[in-house]
Amino acid sequence: MKFIARFASFLLIIILDGNLVWAQERRPGGRPPVRKHTVTEKGVLTLIPAEDKLPYKQQKKFTESKSELQVESNAIPRHKIGKFPSARNPNKVREQSFKFSLPLDPKPAKEPIPLHNDSGRGPPNTPFGIALNGVLFDPGTAEFYMGDRRADWNYEALSGSVLLGLDANHGHVQPNGSYHYHGLPARLLKKLGVKAGEHSPLVGYAMDGFPIYALYGHKNPKDPESGIKKLSSSFRLKKGNRPDPPGGKYDGTFSKDFEYKEGSGDLDQCNGRFTITQDFPDGTYAYFLTEDWPVIPRYFKAEPLRLRGGGPPRHRVGGYGPNRRP
Repeated sequence: MKFIARFASFLLIIILDGNLVWAQERRPGGRPPVRKHTVTEKGVLTLIPAEDKLPYKQQKKFTESKSELQVESNAIPRHKIGKFPSARNPNKVREQSFKFSLPLDPKPAKEPIPLHNDSGRGPPNTPFGIALNGVLFDPGTAEFYMGDRRADWNYEALSGSVLLGLDANHGHVQPNGSYHYHGLPARLLKKLGVKAGEHSPLVGYAMDGFPIYALYGHKNPKDPESGIKKLSSSFRLKKGNRPDPPGGKYDGTFSKDFEYKEGSGDLDQCNGRFTITQDFPDGTYAYFLTEDWPVIPRYFKAEPLRLRGGGPPRHRVGGYGPNRRP
């Protein structure tokens, strides 16, 4: 059952796919209304086929200076994507105007820094990173149990509990038109040459400046001759049931269903490790995208850049690193 009422500045959604949903008044140009979901179990993740070619030309540039990596991008991938707007994502892809600098020699923080989400934890307005094609890695969602950000029962985009219209690249579109990845960007990884038996090529950069790889790394991170393995995270599902509310079994519906178990996998709490790679023969701290949760890391090793804003070129957006202020 589905009921939607639209007026000049108001959107009301009562029931969507059996989940209780509630929308508040939304002024033109304002943030999307808060939806009050009640689902507490994983669902079936349905992906939109990636068969649509965008009518924009990709523009991206990564330029090294002495101490910084300067990034410019319109956030348009070359690979095909899902058809947007769609039934579950009403947003149309538009060119962005990202321009920011990342440090080439980031300094690890004393403690892991959590990725921001709408609960208010972590640095504001910060995606995890940017792929080499100029598209952002942004795994968090704005969906919370009963719409309560403070309680922080944040729904996982890949759990299938709340369908967000993801395509076969695990990407979809923000209200400002920015296409971004919530999970493994399948077509990009294939294009870059990520495959079993070989160390991952460089995939992108995190917003703290450290590099991002995907899936495969050295068995011994400090020995390139040690062989290749598919790397696993050190996060595991909690055992038992969640407190009430929301209740239900810990099954991966929410981000808080997972906990870090040091040493249980190949990677640390930031889903990374110090390793030697072809790009960094002297070694570097590096993040890895993984098949298991968190897929895209949820913690930063160093202080991240605060990406300010977003939107089409007529609303040009700049980014400022930890030591760069407007």
